[in-house]
Amino acid sequence: MQEIRCGQCSRKLGVGVYVHLVIKCPRCGTINSLRATRPSSARHRASNAEDAHAREETPQNPSPQRPAQD
Repeated sequence: MQEIRCGQCSRKLGVGVYVHLVIKCPRCGTINSLRATRPSSARHRASNAEDAHAREETPQNPSPQRPAQD
């Protein structure tokens, strides 16, 4: 967890993990707006176009061919 401090007076405002946080300092009244600088590890990686194209050409579970009925 990360310590969250006021940008103006350095008072400790809390401890936690955040993506976007807006908090008012009770000491000096400054509105602190904080954003995460890196994506969290729980997010999925974006695939590139070549990987997606290769997956389209090669089906994972091809359906079996049925014999033609006369």
